[in-house]
Amino acid sequence: MTAAPTAIRTIEVALSANPYPVVIGTGALASLGEQIRARGSKEGTKVLMVTNPVVQEHYGATALASLQAAGFEATTLVIDAGEDQKTPATVAQIHDAAFARRLERGSLLVAIGGGVVGDMAGFAAATWLRGIAVVQVPTTLLAMVDAAIGGKTGVNHPGGKNLIGAFHQPRLVLVDPSTLSTLPEREFRAGMAEVIKYGVIGDRTLFSELEASGGLSSMAAVGGPLLQKILERSAAAKAQVVAADEREGGLRAILNYGHTLGHVVETLCGYGTWLHGEAVAIGMVAAGEIALTMGLWHAADQQRQRAVIAAAGLPHDWPSLDVGAVIACLQGDKKVRDGRVRFVLPNAIGSVEIRSDVAESTIRQVLLQ
Repeated sequence: MTAAPTAIRTIEVALSANPYPVVIGTGALASLGEQIRARGSKEGTKVLMVTNPVVQEHYGATALASLQAAGFEATTLVIDAGEDQKTPATVAQIHDAAFARRLERGSLLVAIGGGVVGDMAGFAAATWLRGIAVVQVPTTLLAMVDAAIGGKTGVNHPGGKNLIGAFHQPRLVLVDPSTLSTLPEREFRAGMAEVIKYGVIGDRTLFSELEASGGLSSMAAVGGPLLQKILERSAAAKAQVVAADEREGGLRAILNYGHTLGHVVETLCGYGTWLHGEAVAIGMVAAGEIALTMGLWHAADQQRQRAVIAAAGLPHDWPSLDVGAVIACLQGDKKVRDGRVRFVLPNAIGSVEIRSDVAESTIRQVLLQ
């Protein structure tokens, strides 16, 4: 069940070719069908809703009923969606269901769940019949503020995270904060890592509000007003960057702050050992240490970042990993250009820069200290 609908806020992702809205409102899940209809899908359209067992238990019936009430020929596919299941084999299950249910080019995939469900369903939509529409309905904080917006889809390869994928923008992103009420606290904290990221890369005001908050480690500690502000400011920040650089030719790379080294942590520790947001938190602190070593920002800024990450109950110490393996993993990163790893490094709270001149000796010094 979801709460009664409250005022809905719409944030536009103003792409030149295929713009789309991010709709945010408590109880909005019950309006999923009509929201899709309002974006041009016709009655009788075949819709395949992809979700995981936990989300299906809590929200599957509400979402499916909304789709069917809007006149869609809607059915559900439930898949396992842990990080270790984010593979081509799981995407093949979605393709098999699309074939069995005779999805056509005018059909629609609806992803309802966290970032793993969204990434896999989005990739399946991008590759089925050379591309059908997808709607993202994120139910985790991390997916609401980051993964569901921007059109990045894909799966993991044993050599690295998200190496197989495609850009495929959704037709609609629908965010219902009430779905966070069933989210485990560890998952909520993982989502806070992406929120903190937005503060460091470009939103000093948000960062200051996070600092001033009485607590960041749970939905109850954050409170409704700050949570609403987090969702709106994060979505607006992501939308602005994506609209300016849809396919990560330049500016959009700043959204990878904490991710370059975070992906190393995920890959070398094994997918599922750390949640994605936890790995990003570790990666942000490590990136801050590199920036400190290179003289890009001050120790006081690094301490502020570390303190907010700790206040969110997130890990911040680099794990015990072979440094040679770390260097090798970095060289396999998607963001390598001409053999050089591109790092997003902070130069102040609210400002970052992209650097390709980080010496291997600096990386080793930071990770071994």
